[in-house]
Amino acid sequence: MKEKEILLFGASGQIGRNLIRKLAKRNYKVTAVTRNYHQKAYILKTQANPGYLEIKEANIFKKEVLEDLIRNSEICINLIGILYENKKNTFNSIHCTLPSFISELCSKHKVKQFIHLSALGIDEAHDSEYAKSKLEGEKLIKKNFENSLILRPSLVYSVDDNFTTRFMSILSLLPIFPIYYSGKTKFAPIHVSDLVDIIVGCLENEINSTVIDCVGPDIITFKDIIKKLLKAIEKKRLIIPMPLSLGKITASIFETFMSKPLLTLDQLKLLKYDNINKGNNKTNFDFNLESKLKFDTEIEKYAYMWKESGQFSQNLNKIK
Repeated sequence: MKEKEILLFGASGQIGRNLIRKLAKRNYKVTAVTRNYHQKAYILKTQANPGYLEIKEANIFKKEVLEDLIRNSEICINLIGILYENKKNTFNSIHCTLPSFISELCSKHKVKQFIHLSALGIDEAHDSEYAKSKLEGEKLIKKNFENSLILRPSLVYSVDDNFTTRFMSILSLLPIFPIYYSGKTKFAPIHVSDLVDIIVGCLENEINSTVIDCVGPDIITFKDIIKKLLKAIEKKRLIIPMPLSLGKITASIFETFMSKPLLTLDQLKLLKYDNINKGNNKTNFDFNLESKLKFDTEIEKYAYMWKESGQFSQNLNKIK
């Protein structure tokens, strides 16, 4: 088998696409697994030069299919995760069953390195189904494959995310914005480029058998994140603390009527807990894998899409 070949699950997401580009530039050959070739392949094919990317369609919940993929793999990375459940995908199936299958097969076939992407801020969130499933998935992985590396990123953002872009859209339309828990929840936002650099650094330094909290250079409260987004899109809005009872009603309505809810009851529970390193695990900085991109600077690069003058806003500001 050739060196530097990687089997990648979750390739079509924000992190996966950026990771493919980074790996291809460093001469890694990536086999990207997707459940729907016709829907995802046209995007994935643009992420690497010919010869560096192979796309395979597979039912990842069939153990024999997974075994065929993993049997001849040297390195395996799992990025698959969901923020809310639906009829097809549950927290248990995505965060527990699938990682358990993958890690078990990685151990069986003596894969050199298995990297699993989990989430930061889940240890204390005992009332969140998302957090509980993530923790259980980690336990199963460690049980099956002790040599595994688990990465726990804080809020991951970029022009392709579902967080900053969604909130910019909401803030550009609504005159008021509700916040819960007084907006005091802390985050350490990390840009997707920094996160994929950390993943590649872990590969090249062969870091295994540990848990790393992946954090950005700054700690920011949720309220301050909203303020920074408003500043970036040049809007003024009322930020109003809302009672939790009203939040629960709103989240229930979103879950009932929206296929991609803006807020779920489980996310409302998660919002109680800080999403930062608490000292239980080492961070990327402890491994000399620094994240340098600043939240304010990076969101400004794509905030023009929500400004009144659109893509011409930067030029207009210069003229003024």
